[in-house]
Amino acid sequence: MTEALKQPRVYIFDTTLRDGEQSPGCSMTVPEKLRMAAKLVELGVDIMEAGFPIASDGDFEAVRRVSQEFHWVQVAALARATKNDVERAAAALEKAKRPRIHTFIATSDIHLQYKLKKSREQVLEDAVRAVELARKYVDDVEFSAEDATRTDIDYLEEISRAVVAAGARTVNLPDTVGFSVPEDYADRIGRIARALGDSAIVSVHCHDDLGLAVANSLAAVKAGARQIECTINGIGERAGNCSLEEVVMVMKTRNDFYPYETKIVSEHLFPASEMLSSIITFGPQPNKAIVGKNAFAHEAGIHQDGYLKNKSTYEIIDPKSVGVPEGKLVLGKHSGRHALKKRVEELGYPELTQEQLDAVYKCFTSAADNKKGFMNEEIIEFIEAALEGAAEKVS
Repeated sequence: MTEALKQPRVYIFDTTLRDGEQSPGCSMTVPEKLRMAAKLVELGVDIMEAGFPIASDGDFEAVRRVSQEFHWVQVAALARATKNDVERAAAALEKAKRPRIHTFIATSDIHLQYKLKKSREQVLEDAVRAVELARKYVDDVEFSAEDATRTDIDYLEEISRAVVAAGARTVNLPDTVGFSVPEDYADRIGRIARALGDSAIVSVHCHDDLGLAVANSLAAVKAGARQIECTINGIGERAGNCSLEEVVMVMKTRNDFYPYETKIVSEHLFPASEMLSSIITFGPQPNKAIVGKNAFAHEAGIHQDGYLKNKSTYEIIDPKSVGVPEGKLVLGKHSGRHALKKRVEELGYPELTQEQLDAVYKCFTSAADNKKGFMNEEIIEFIEAALEGAAEKVS
């Protein structure tokens, strides 16, 4: 057995089609969800949360269709801790071969007081009742304590133990409002993981309100969590969810520090990002890690010089390993002669003399201060001007 196979397994629970879809501009039709689901299957996600069946007929149909068409994949449906929600989720998953009902209820005092208007005892009873009902329909039940990071830790442990005793196989402790920081979240996750032991998997679902969703998820894994709930491009409510591509590539690239195994086929990360962007109304920001259009782009001359000598000088990830064809040199005002020379050769002018290259570079630098970047056609104009200048000197 290889060393990699001995590493602790971390399950990737993708909620692009559910939590991701709930964010503004990310709504998907049933056919669009099916297209995205097919790509998520290729990507190798362990569990695919396909929708919230009680929310709409479209969500119900999406869960039903995804679980039928990808019958070998574990498909989850979300349900509040109520009879109607659980039964609606069960109906949507009726034909699924590997169904999971994911039921949740808020557990923090602020949610109990202002949203639910219930006592801790009532919420615990609702949670246990929902899990017991869900177990009548499926063997695999996940329970989420909404707003777990602002929940009293003793109560969080109490309700976690109770839902596992009622039949939950996974206990999710979400940072619903992105309130946590890594050290605090790790302490909280570690306590519940120790309390549950081998009786259930502890899962994490982090939002990015403070920009810490990936860091919190990784800290939780080191503390004992074994499932990460995340989305492609980090889409989701408000500032979004933990980014699937980022958390996976951290574990792959820094396996020395995060020695965990996932089943994600990383070469499908960029294609999955591109597909999602084509379905919803926006793509990732250009400087987005892993899948942004600038993630493997180099403009600064010093960087370009090092990159041309050995790509590892400025690329810690092989672009091909995440499905990006190759890194690219961007010509702008910070670029140097080496990058310009390479572009000139790529454009079909390998025989330019040093004097001609100097002339091209002079044209390039003169225009660069007023440009955000250069198209190939503009570089060709500089080359032709340099060649014409050389011809005039000869004549």
